[in-house]
Amino acid sequence: MHHKPASVCSSALQAIGNTPVVRLQKVVSSNSAEVLVKLEYFNPTASYKDRMALAVIEEAEARGTLRPGMTVVEYTGGNTGSALAFVCTVKGYPFKVVSSDAFAHEKLQTMRAFGAELIIVPTLGGQITPDLTPRMIEEARKLAQSEGVYWTNQLQNADSIKGYERIGQELVKQVDGPIHAFCGAVGSAAMLMGVARALHEAKSPARIVALEPATTAVISTGKAGTHHVEGIGIGFVPPLLDQAFYNEARGIDEGEARHMARRLAQEQGILAGTSSGLNVVGALQIAQELGPGHTVMTVAADAGFKYLAGDLNEVQPHHAREGGSKDVL
Repeated sequence: MHHKPASVCSSALQAIGNTPVVRLQKVVSSNSAEVLVKLEYFNPTASYKDRMALAVIEEAEARGTLRPGMTVVEYTGGNTGSALAFVCTVKGYPFKVVSSDAFAHEKLQTMRAFGAELIIVPTLGGQITPDLTPRMIEEARKLAQSEGVYWTNQLQNADSIKGYERIGQELVKQVDGPIHAFCGAVGSAAMLMGVARALHEAKSPARIVALEPATTAVISTGKAGTHHVEGIGIGFVPPLLDQAFYNEARGIDEGEARHMARRLAQEQGILAGTSSGLNVVGALQIAQELGPGHTVMTVAADAGFKYLAGDLNEVQPHHAREGGSKDVL
């Protein structure tokens, strides 16, 4: 499945996309559908947000709402900020980002490394509570009132969906035969919506499943709560989530997601973050329901090295992993 590498890129932005797909082996039971994972951490800032960042900036440039000399503003828990900081620095826009101490220190440092200016909204003990996103939005809204500022406003910005359509288009080319289901954890919902649209356009029969942490299963149950899976579960139903483009939503146990993230690294060599573990737990559930002869797809949203300082990879002795006991951190 080696896709011929493109010739020399004229900018790092051209290195976005065309990420590899891997078939899971060891974590999949034998009487189950095939589970394929698209490794989105092969993007330049090691997450699928690079696709979204490029789309929201280039669409705004095309409309003329973003012009040379303007400053870009966004609120983000990390990957969106890293991706926008990367795209803005290549294109020459100053970037101001509203973030919080609830998010991984490495992500905040990554944004700074790309030259972003950070405004930090403090939290109670680093918890992602339902009021955090609204507080960050308010802070970004204030900044956006200044002259010469373009607010990418990711939760409301349909341009981001366009950026993710490419994941679906790439999958259709990469996967032999039909994709029977695609699932993914929902933050802004742009990734799920973009893939759903592309699969729909390609006449794919894929069942589209929105995943969320069980403790804040707003989409499936209407109840918000506290959790610690970065980048998803924002505490309210995201505006971009269109009911016409997904079939069901399900809550996934956060402990299982973390356990799976560790198994993916230690058994499959896929070092990804907690939301990717959550995606795979969801994909395995669906694969079990569909059974052999079907294909279930999901994505590894970002790289596990973004979480090395957190508790995700606290030492789990190798032998303790066997038997699939659910160890909740």
